[in-house]
Amino acid sequence: MIDWTAITTVLSVYVVGVVLPGPNFVAVAHKAASTTTREALALVGGVVVVNLFWASCSILGIGIVFATFPWIALAVKVIGASYLIWFGGRLIFKAGSTSAARTSSEGRSLGEAFRTGVATNIANPKSMAFYAAVFAAAAPKHVSGPTFVGMLATVAVVAAAWYGVVALVFATPSVAARYRRGKAWMDRVCGAMIVALGIRQLVR
Repeated sequence: MIDWTAITTVLSVYVVGVVLPGPNFVAVAHKAASTTTREALALVGGVVVVNLFWASCSILGIGIVFATFPWIALAVKVIGASYLIWFGGRLIFKAGSTSAARTSSEGRSLGEAFRTGVATNIANPKSMAFYAAVFAAAAPKHVSGPTFVGMLATVAVVAAAWYGVVALVFATPSVAARYRRGKAWMDRVCGAMIVALGIRQLVR
């Protein structure tokens, strides 16, 4: 039997958590404006997959694991924040690059975009903290199989819809054209935002 009250509670909490700007938002927006819609949506696919992973861990009790072994939470936090700082720094360093067009095939480009989405989200301490604390508190202690599936479906639909809209908006010709005109400073702004988010998570 499906516990609709639990699913509704998770939905209300997750919607608020997913729309708050963070590394995922910046990564999707940057990919959409700088490459193609297909690559941006592939990155969104990676983000959604990791959201499902974190949601599953949360429902199954990742908060308890982190509370029992705080060093695991600390290690994930440090590694994740370090990745964000590296990722943002790379954007800043390569800002304004006029390198030649890609030589990789479209399939490889889509695969790389998907892996970027996975790496950015799984290394995001904000996601870890949200699922370990807020999401875990909203989810009931014990759920039936159908309720578990319903919660994961809720996460998948909300994440795909939100980041999909972000990708489509930033991939529109007008937005992409503005990006190309100001590529150097926009790359620096995006990189600086990601670095700042990484530092913020590291020192909290």
